[in-house]
Amino acid sequence: MPTDQLSATFSALADPTRRAILARLSRGEATVNDIAAPFDISLPAVSKHLRVLENAGLISRGRDAQWRPARLDAAPLESAADWIDGYRRFWEHSFDALEQHLTQEQKGNSHD
Repeated sequence: MPTDQLSATFSALADPTRRAILARLSRGEATVNDIAAPFDISLPAVSKHLRVLENAGLISRGRDAQWRPARLDAAPLESAADWIDGYRRFWEHSFDALEQHLTQEQKGNSHD
């Protein structure tokens, strides 16, 4: 089981159903029934996915009588985005260096 927040976030995001649930919750809070509607899985399976998301800190669940709405808590996603952004900068730098190299190669070949 992941011990740090970033690992917990990526572990929760590894499943496409959980990513779809987060996408649904980005539009507003919803009940388990609302969340389960587009999926061909049981309510207990949806509840398990919600528990994983809740344990990762990506959603919170309230209580209003019998209604337990789930809502997105996107804060952990910011840390994940920051981590990924470091690699985006790496690849941009790598592609810039490749472009520069290819441009120099083209200039060298055009003088032949």
